[in-house]
Amino acid sequence: MKTSGDVLEDYEWHFTPQAIEALSPRRHLDALTVPVVVAHGTLETPEFQRQNKEFAAAVKAVGKMADLIVLNGYNHFEVEESLGNPYGLLGRSLLRQMKLLSV
Repeated sequence: MKTSGDVLEDYEWHFTPQAIEALSPRRHLDALTVPVVVAHGTLETPEFQRQNKEFAAAVKAVGKMADLIVLNGYNHFEVEESLGNPYGLLGRSLLRQMKLLSV
């Protein structure tokens, strides 16, 4: 691993097959018992966007409920800001799940 200031460069993750099995949410879809909200911002990397879209589709494919929310103009670190805002897309989705918001 090389460092450049505070930035890690060329870092590789080395997971065992057992760790991948234990940590991968896609391998435990049958354990879901509540609706899932999956969200990404339009300013996130294409890989983050792809993973979120595929995960939401996988949840739906096994007959579970999933909402995919796309936050226009948000990057990866700004998406969570919408969760704490009752007027934001994620905040409203959370309130709906808690049955505290009808629309």
